[in-house]
Amino acid sequence: MAIKNDIQKWYVLRTFSGHEKKVVEALTRAIDEQGLGHKIGEIVVPTETVFEMRNGKKRTKENVLYKGYVFIYALLDLEVKHLINEIQGVTGFLTQGQGTEPAPLRPDEVARMIGRMDEAKEKGEIPEIPFKAGDLVKVVDGPFNNFTGTVEDVDPDKMKVKVMVSIFGRRTPLELDYLSIEHTT
Repeated sequence: MAIKNDIQKWYVLRTFSGHEKKVVEALTRAIDEQGLGHKIGEIVVPTETVFEMRNGKKRTKENVLYKGYVFIYALLDLEVKHLINEIQGVTGFLTQGQGTEPAPLRPDEVARMIGRMDEAKEKGEIPEIPFKAGDLVKVVDGPFNNFTGTVEDVDPDKMKVKVMVSIFGRRTPLELDYLSIEHTT
C-alpha cells in the first residue's frame, strides 16, 4: 500500500467500533454494484494477529489497530462521497478542524499507518499476556492440577508464569506455562 497518484488520496472513515470489517464488506459490494471500482483503489482495516489463552487453549485472533476507523484510497467526488455515506455503520469522514469536508491524510500519516501495519506483519503472532502479578489462578494441568495460587511473576518471552501455591502449608513457587493455568472465578 502506498501513495499511488495525484488524483486518488487516502481518507479516513469513522465507523462504529467493532464494525470495521462489516463496513468494508458493505462498501466493497456497493462499489461493485455501482461500478465505481476505478475511483476507489483500496479499502484497508489495519490489523495485527495476536494469540490469547482461553480455558487453557491457545486461540489466535486478529486485533484492529485503529478501532472505529477504515482507511480508503479514493478519488473522492460527490458520487463516491454519497455512496460511502449511505453505507450502514459509517458515521462520516475524518475532517480538518471544524470543517465538514473530508481531509485527506498527509503522506507522513500514510507512512506511519503503513509502517504500523508492516511492523505488525513482521512480528507475526504477538502473545497477548493473559496474566499479571497478583492474579488468582488455578492450575489445570500437570501434577499440581486443581491447586490455586497467586501469580508472582510473568515472563512473556517464555510464556511462563511463577505461581505461589500452598503445598503442605508452605508457600511454594511453581513455574508454569500459560496453558497450565486459568483465572479463578
